[in-house]
Amino acid sequence: MSEADSHAIHTELDAIAEALAKGKRKRVRKLLRAMHPGKVASVLEALDPEQRQAAWQQVDDNTEEQVLRHLDGLMAAALQRDPHDDDLADDLDEDDEHGATTQIARVRDALEAGKFKRVGKAFKQMHPAKAAGLLEALPPDERSSVWDMLDAERAGKILVHLHEEVRARLALEMDEDELAAAAHKLDLDDLVDLIQDLPAGNGRRLLQAMDVRKRQQLLSMLSYPEDSAGGLMNTDHLSVRADVRVGSVLRYLRLLEDLPDHTDKVMVVDRKNRYQGVLRLSRLVTSPPEAQVGEVMDAEFKAIDVSLSSSEVARRFEDLDILSAAVVDDNDMLLGRITVDDVMDIIREDSERAMMNMAGLNDEADMFAPVLTSARRRAVWLGINLVTAFLAAWVIGLFQGTLEQIVALAVLMPIVASMGGIAGSQTLTLVIRGLALGQVEGGNARLLLGKELGIGFLNGLLWSAVVAALAILWFKSWQIGAIIAAAILLNLLCAALSGLMIPLLLRRLGIDPALAGSVILTTVTDVVGFLAFLGLATLFLL
Repeated sequence: MSEADSHAIHTELDAIAEALAKGKRKRVRKLLRAMHPGKVASVLEALDPEQRQAAWQQVDDNTEEQVLRHLDGLMAAALQRDPHDDDLADDLDEDDEHGATTQIARVRDALEAGKFKRVGKAFKQMHPAKAAGLLEALPPDERSSVWDMLDAERAGKILVHLHEEVRARLALEMDEDELAAAAHKLDLDDLVDLIQDLPAGNGRRLLQAMDVRKRQQLLSMLSYPEDSAGGLMNTDHLSVRADVRVGSVLRYLRLLEDLPDHTDKVMVVDRKNRYQGVLRLSRLVTSPPEAQVGEVMDAEFKAIDVSLSSSEVARRFEDLDILSAAVVDDNDMLLGRITVDDVMDIIREDSERAMMNMAGLNDEADMFAPVLTSARRRAVWLGINLVTAFLAAWVIGLFQGTLEQIVALAVLMPIVASMGGIAGSQTLTLVIRGLALGQVEGGNARLLLGKELGIGFLNGLLWSAVVAALAILWFKSWQIGAIIAAAILLNLLCAALSGLMIPLLLRRLGIDPALAGSVILTTVTDVVGFLAFLGLATLFLL
């Protein structure tokens, strides 16, 4: 070994030792990746056993065998893969009642023991969607440790399945070259989602890393709103003309190395690329080779307008039970297609957003988001709730004198508010679902209102009688029983009315009913319930 080589090794050795001492595993991984396998072996030999094992955990899997060939037999045997590697992979592949909890615990235990290579190999064997779910369940530091162990191709596949917030954060942890390599493995529609999630500067640099053709396609797709058909579509469609014979189409498909995912039909266009219809693969393979495409295609299959909202796209896929659909512009020019996997993502995101919105957590996709960030997001709705709580307290304060004289009213007040809140939530949930599915509009809202008021009246009669009887037995006062019965009946009718009108009003104002509906409804039912109960008590008992 020359003096220059020896000096270089010592310099790199010092850098790796320093990085290991500071816990900078990503730095170690980058340094080792830049070295020849023989040099990596020399560095490993120069480290003490503990450092050697820690550094070995950061050796790239692709160069692992080459590094081992440069080591002596005993050291290579000591560094050989963990005999429990396969056990971890099998454990992470299990799906049982307590599987998720067990898998997270096993991953965390392996990370704590410094078995990064073992974890990395296990994640590489998992389906990308499952790997994404496990990553999101890990705290940020441990998540980053696992992420560092994945190669660009695997990272790209996992990025697709991560929530926006987590995806953007992990993408920013990658070098530009690594991110570009991972992005090259993504479909165009998934790549569009990634670019939209990244900060503007990072997104532009990622675009510049693409070839000219791919960049132009991405820019065209990025020009459409994210929640539109244009934002969902991919440009990987297959198209043929109507005057082509079926046999020619079959030969063309055989010449292709692979078909785009979820290809169940071929788009039919004219010479100017105007959409004409679709040729289903099932019809293609059963038609005579001499028949023309125009004779066997489905000309009635409607394409999706590029400006159609994503929710409408999802509804159309659900109603028509289709796997893919063409996307066209105002002139019927074929732009791309939307596939069922993109629609499933929309449905999942909408359901998650609706669930989170009910608690005012519309932006909190990452369970382990920074404390200050999460606190700021939640503080807004806590403040709104505080205002509504003070409003209800103010109403109670108006009847302070009544409460001081009749203590029983304070005991029974929560019953009135609770009954109204539950009844209103039932109607609210029903109407929000109807709005999401396009089943509730001005034309049938009046009929639905009549139905909900009828339900509120019948349930009001039933449960007001039950509560009144219990109140009479408890406090030996038929007047209190009658008053709480009347208050519950009035509050249930108000809850039915509010549960219907609040989401309709919020929708007209451009506010998501799932985000604000429950807060407003709770305020209304509390105020009306307290006002009715305490007001009637003041009139008839004092």
